[in-house]
Amino acid sequence: MTSIFQRLTRPFTSTTMRFAPDQAAQQMNLPEGAQRATLAAGCFWGIEHMYRKDFGSKGLLDARVGYIGGDSQNPTYRAVCSGRTGHAEACQIIYDPTKLSYRTILEYFYKMHDPTTSNQQGPDRGSQYRSGIFYHDEEQKAVAEDVTKKANEQWWHGKIVTEVLPAGEWWDAEKYHQLYLDNNPGGYECPSHYLRKLPDLK
Repeated sequence: MTSIFQRLTRPFTSTTMRFAPDQAAQQMNLPEGAQRATLAAGCFWGIEHMYRKDFGSKGLLDARVGYIGGDSQNPTYRAVCSGRTGHAEACQIIYDPTKLSYRTILEYFYKMHDPTTSNQQGPDRGSQYRSGIFYHDEEQKAVAEDVTKKANEQWWHGKIVTEVLPAGEWWDAEKYHQLYLDNNPGGYECPSHYLRKLPDLK
């Protein structure tokens, strides 16, 4: 298991942390017919990596890591890690709804992290590591509330603390965060990020 030291010693230089056009990742385009899902479940590296690995050939078109849920403009990784911006580390998934349903994405979400710990995943502590579903329309809201209710009753024994909120402004994380675990196979992975063997929701 990799050490949390690897996560804590990520570069904080002015070059890598400046949110400028030449440093930031490019925003995703939404292909015709595609939909967007935005999820927070702790360290965004692991969320992106797991969804890409398990749904890359099953309807996932793209995925980005970034920041959502805060109240400041142009947040940087350093600022988000301070806990003062209100943002969560999150993953935004672009998917083909004819191949991959929003419900499937959310059921996987509740299997791949621990939604019962407030502002924490594994050893990662702080409001930026909170669990959240950020819906983009009323249909997504209804599905999110239904899946959350069922997962809470059938899987997590009434202990889910996941926020279900309207998606506010999204900010792409700095370029070096994108595809981080693909580019750094030995990089830090949160021990809470693994697929739990749970029965189908009824």
